[in-house]
Amino acid sequence: MRLERVAGEDPRELLRALRGAVLGAGPAIALGAAPDLPAEVPAGTGVVLTTSGSTGVPKSVALSRSALTASAMATAARIGEGHWLLPLSGGYIAGVQVMVRALVAGRDPAILAGRFSAETFAHAASGMRSFAGGMRVPAYTSLVPAQLQTLVDAGERDPRIADAVASFETILVGGQRLPDALRERAIALGARVVRTYGSTETSGGCVYDGVPLGGVRVEAPEGELRISGPTLADGYLGDPERTKTVFVTDPAGSRWYRTGDAGSVVDGVVRVTGRIDNVIVSGGVNISLDRVERVVREVPGFEDVVVVGAPHERWGQTPVIVATGPGSLDEARAAVERELGKPARPDRVVRVEEMPRLVSGKPDRRALAELVGRASR
Repeated sequence: MRLERVAGEDPRELLRALRGAVLGAGPAIALGAAPDLPAEVPAGTGVVLTTSGSTGVPKSVALSRSALTASAMATAARIGEGHWLLPLSGGYIAGVQVMVRALVAGRDPAILAGRFSAETFAHAASGMRSFAGGMRVPAYTSLVPAQLQTLVDAGERDPRIADAVASFETILVGGQRLPDALRERAIALGARVVRTYGSTETSGGCVYDGVPLGGVRVEAPEGELRISGPTLADGYLGDPERTKTVFVTDPAGSRWYRTGDAGSVVDGVVRVTGRIDNVIVSGGVNISLDRVERVVREVPGFEDVVVVGAPHERWGQTPVIVATGPGSLDEARAAVERELGKPARPDRVVRVEEMPRLVSGKPDRRALAELVGRASR
């Protein structure tokens, strides 16, 4: 099958390409900055999405039509069908899946024009009030936590924004952990928020509020979350060794994706505790930066933070908070000590006016680590 590169910046162009790649006769489409991709890909391929996440090296994930549509149909079975709003970049899996869900449902998505803001979101939402058979068509959207934070901050001051947030049947939130305090504030505005967990390799979110979607299985052998089911990618294009390492087959013949995330599955509920490799050694003690970040995010004034490791003369490495808000370091240190012990306490706070982010909306952790490194000199 022929592979055609699509820039992804124009969501309408991408929507047309996805319609052919996923529902039509092709060609398959390539998204992301991958300089060396073949002109032909295996039959059944829908999208090749090149991503490096927030810290890794580039990888071109090959997603079949069947995996993408299986994900969309499982989402519809869980939360319902309706009209989708796209407020995310189409060059990342979350944006792609909003479009695929809309295409599978037979209704083009509404597209937020211009840069994301509370006002542009409310304007786009106001144009989604449609009816079928005398009944209002439910509206759905997908956000990253930073976008939800923007809406909640504005909605608490402006009833018009609050009404827009409350007009959606479900708001999927993923890409990084959603702080409990932010979720509660969103619910207070009338939002129906569902936390999602997944990755490009799983065709997007495949666990909703801790419960896997239909057909998806999650296990945690030796503390690492692994996912199986019809939404898995075919592998990494042009990288058979990485594919073999990350996608493994068990003795029963089931294929699993090794997420690299630490977590557990208890009574069918998935709990993610952080990246296995996002660990520093401070004074001889292993510290999960993800766990520290999770605790700090619950401290007032620290809803928008990233915790990174930095060199320390005495301890070797130490957690450092990068924050846009006015949260108290003393309160954060006390909260982390209560939850995780003294060695995990953040050393300091680096304040920034705006959090550096990738196009996907996730924090740019590499840029933040460099920022903290410069501030440490």
